[in-house]
Parts: sequence; structure tokens; C-alpha cells
Amino acid sequence: MTGRLTAIWRHPIKSHGRESVASALLEAGSALPWDRVWAVAHAESDADGRAWAPCTQFSRGSKAPGLAAIEARLDAETGRVTLTHPEREPLEFDPDTEGDRLIDWAGSFVPENRAPSARVVRAQGPAFTDSDFASVTLCNHASHRAVEQKAGVPLSIHRWRGNLWIDGLAPWEEFDWIDRDIRIGGAVLRVRERTDRCLATQNNPETGRRDVPVLAVLDTWDHRDFSVRAEVIEGGPIAIGDEVRRA
Repeated sequence: MTGRLTAIWRHPIKSHGRESVASALLEAGSALPWDRVWAVAHAESDADGRAWAPCTQFSRGSKAPGLAAIEARLDAETGRVTLTHPEREPLEFDPDTEGDRLIDWAGSFVPENRAPSARVVRAQGPAFTDSDFASVTLCNHASHRAVEQKAGVPLSIHRWRGNLWIDGLAPWEEFDWIDRDIRIGGAVLRVRERTDRCLATQNNPETGRRDVPVLAVLDTWDHRDFSVRAEVIEGGPIAIGDEVRRA
């Protein structure tokens, strides 16, 4: 197998925006830099001060579809984040000291029958990834196209909220990578598990509304998985255009 890295996406605040970057420096045992560094804890959460917490501790797209339409821009030097949404004026703030401004800005996207957003928390470990290890998600364009074909409509790749997008593979080839090492640019990642999916995939990333029944489409393959989670075992630089191959 040989593929090419076509996109790198980070999500500075879990479920609250996405941002593309042209390159990144991966470190062993860490997530993609600036990916899911912060998360929005809901009123029933006890995630404060923890190195990691499961997604059930946070306001997220599976419960609040409107969050899917947020885009982000991070200033890595200052740690300030700018968020945009088609139904809001842009918000520029410091998640560490001005989290209440995010709650005021995005909290109303959470339905009344869900625990309301309460505060912004910063991971005391590498990141608030959906796995209990610092993972980087590897996504296959061919698998995405297979889902699109069965759905019968174009689908944004942002429904999957993945990190690294790869083209040049066969559909679902990434599932054969479990327990294998994959070299991307100057880094090596060990694929640990498939990524199980939830209702967040049914949110339209442009409108923030539910539309296509993506989970039902995945069911036709007798699973609800898309992409794989990998652990960085050898750090190094990666960039769009890099070759992707087995190490």
C-alpha cells in the first residue's frame, strides 16, 4: 500500500470547531499538536483536572448538532482561538481565561433536554481524544467515497472530524492496518483500533442540522466504524503531500 496525505485537521476545542494546517510536528505518545486541547464540560461533568475523560463528560455534536458548523482558527503563539458559525458573529477569546465567553456564544446550541454547557476545561494530559490514549485518526478518502455512493448524496469529510486524510488506498483498507506501523512523512504511527461512530456523523457541517442517516449507511457493511485511531510511536514532521506506507 502507498497513499498520500491530502489534509491535516485539528480541533483545538473538542466538538467546537475545526482547522486545517499544512504541516505538523508529531511527538511520540502525543496527539496531533493543538488537537482537542480543550473541551466544554457540561453541568454534570467531573472532567476538571483530569488527564483524560470520555466524551460523555462534554458538550458534543452527538447531542448538539448545531456545534458541527463551527470553524476554528488558533493562534499557536498566544493560545487564542477564533470561532465562526453561520448563525453567530465571530468569537475571539482565550479558552484558558475566557471560557465563559464560549459558553455564552455556543451554549444555546445544546438542546434544553441535555445537560447545559458549564465551563471550558484543559486536558492535563496530551488531549481529550475519544480514546483513552493520545490518538491521531487516519481517514481514507476511498472509504468516504464508498459511504457517499451508498448514501446517494455528497457528504462533507468533516462529518468524521478526523485528523489525517489519505488518498490512493482501497476502500476500507485502513481496517487492515490494526496493530501495524504506518509511516507518514518523518513519523511512524501504530494503528490501534477502528473508530466507532455516533450520531455526530449525521450532522451537516455547513448548517449544523441533522440530515443524512450516515449510521444506517454504515450498517449496510455490518459495522458503524469509520477511520482508525493510531498512536505516534516515532515523532517527526508531516506535511500535505507526504507518502503514506507501511513502516
